Amino acid sequence: MAKEFTDANFQTEVLDSDKLTVVDFWAEWCGPCRAIGPVIEELAKEYEGKVNIGKVNVDVNPQVSMNYGITSIPAILFIKNGQVVDKLVGAQPKSNFVKKIESLLN
Repeated sequence: MAKEFTDANFQTEVLDSDKLTVVDFWAEWCGPCRAIGPVIEELAKEYEGKVNIGKVNVDVNPQVSMNYGITSIPAILFIKNGQVVDKLVGAQPKSNFVKKIESLLN
């Protein structure tokens, strides 16, 4: 299952992680966010133990969202060693996530 990243745990769960981390910025009221929710869950299962995958609810965690200048959702950040290394914005097919993850793991 995808983790729930928050303003409180973002530093330890994401920035301090030695794994590639995929962060889905989303909101309850966002249709495209709800559309990719199941894809994020599938990826979390498929890459369990290899990639840290989770979600940030922008309505509940405004600090993290502001820190990364999130203005459009869904926004998916790929973070490695505390740095944003790639980004996807908008609803995307699963294959796009897999391509990004695979290229960043190598």
